[in-house]
Amino acid sequence: MWQRLLRGIIGQPPGLPVDPAASARRMLAVLRARNREFYRDTAGLTWNIAMPVMMIAAFAFIFSDEPKDLLKVGLLGDSVPTALTPAGSSPPPLLGLRHIDFIPVDDRDAGIIKIERHQLDLLLDPGDPPVYWVNGDSANGYLAERLLLGESALQAGGNETSLPQRQAVSGQALSYADWALPGVLAMNVMFGSLWGVGWVVVRYRKNGVLRRLKATPLTPFEFLTAQVISRLGVVLGSSSLVYAGAALFLDVPMRGSYLTLFVTYAAGALCMISLGLIVSSRLRTEELADGLLNLMSWPMLLLSGVWFSMEGTSTAAQALSQAMPLTHLVSAARAIMIDGAGLIDVLPQLGLLLLLAVTLLTVASRLFRWE
Repeated sequence: MWQRLLRGIIGQPPGLPVDPAASARRMLAVLRARNREFYRDTAGLTWNIAMPVMMIAAFAFIFSDEPKDLLKVGLLGDSVPTALTPAGSSPPPLLGLRHIDFIPVDDRDAGIIKIERHQLDLLLDPGDPPVYWVNGDSANGYLAERLLLGESALQAGGNETSLPQRQAVSGQALSYADWALPGVLAMNVMFGSLWGVGWVVVRYRKNGVLRRLKATPLTPFEFLTAQVISRLGVVLGSSSLVYAGAALFLDVPMRGSYLTLFVTYAAGALCMISLGLIVSSRLRTEELADGLLNLMSWPMLLLSGVWFSMEGTSTAAQALSQAMPLTHLVSAARAIMIDGAGLIDVLPQLGLLLLLAVTLLTVASRLFRWE
C-alpha cells in the first residue's frame, strides 16, 4: 500500500518498482546541473546580488536629508470616523483643520512606537478628556502640538483645564532606507524565485530539454523537487549577500533574531517558487511566461508595502494587499528587523506562506507537462 502511495506522489508508473535511492540520485543529478547552470552565468549572478545593493544605496542617498514638514496625525478610538465629520457641533481639537493627514490607529502601543520613530508626528485620542502623544525631538511633532494646543485654547475659551493632556515620547527617527530594506530583500526573493523557476523551466520546454528528460526514469515530482531545492539555495544565498552588503555600508537596524529572519525569507521563497512553477507548468514560450510573471509581480510590488506603507490607502487596496503573499513576507521581515519580533509573533505570516507553498506545489505537480 505504501508503494502505491509513494508511486502516486512521485508520478511513478504503476508497473515499475519504487526505488527511493534511485529517485534521490536522479533529483541530485538534476539539482547539480541546475546549480552549475546558474553559477556559470556570472553576469546574471552578479546582477542578482549587485542590483538590490545599488537600490538600497540609492534610497539612502536620495532620502538622506531630513524629512519635509508633512504632518501625519494618528487618531485613536472607535469614534474617529464620526469625529472627522461631526454633525451639529464643533469638531474636536485639530480634527477640523485641513491639509493634515489623519491616520486611524487601532493599537495605542503600536501608535506610540510610530511616534518614537517619527513615523507619526502626533498621536491623538479625541476622548474625554483628550490625550495626545508627541516626540519632543520631532520638528513636525512640535508644529502639530502647537496647532493642537492653539485649536484647543480657542475652543476652551482660555480654560487651561480643558486642554488635552500631554504624554511625552522620545526616540530616534527611522530612515526610509532602514524601513525599505526588508521590502527590498523580499523583492529580490520574489524576482529570483519567479523568474529563476518560471522562466527557466519554460525555456527548457521550448529548447527540448524536458522532452529528453521525459525519456529518462526521472519523474515530474523529482524534477520539480530538484528545481525547488536549487532555486531556494540560490535565492537565500544571494539575499544573504545583499543583506551583508547593506549592513556593511549602511547602519541597518536588526532587533530580532537572524535565524527567525532566515526562516521567514525561506518560507517566502518557497511560496514564490511554487507560484513560479504554476506559471511554468504548461507554457511553451518565454515571452508569454515573462508577461504572466510581470502581471503577477508588479501588482505585488505596488500593493505589498515594499516602497510605501499601505496605511491611509483605500479599503479596497488594503484588502487586495492582504491577498498577496509578498505583503505577509514584507510585514513579517519588517517586524523582525525593526520591531524585534520573535518567531511566535510572525507565526501567522509564516503559516500562511507555507500553506500557500504546499498548495501551489501540489497544483503545479498536477498541471506539469514535459511537452
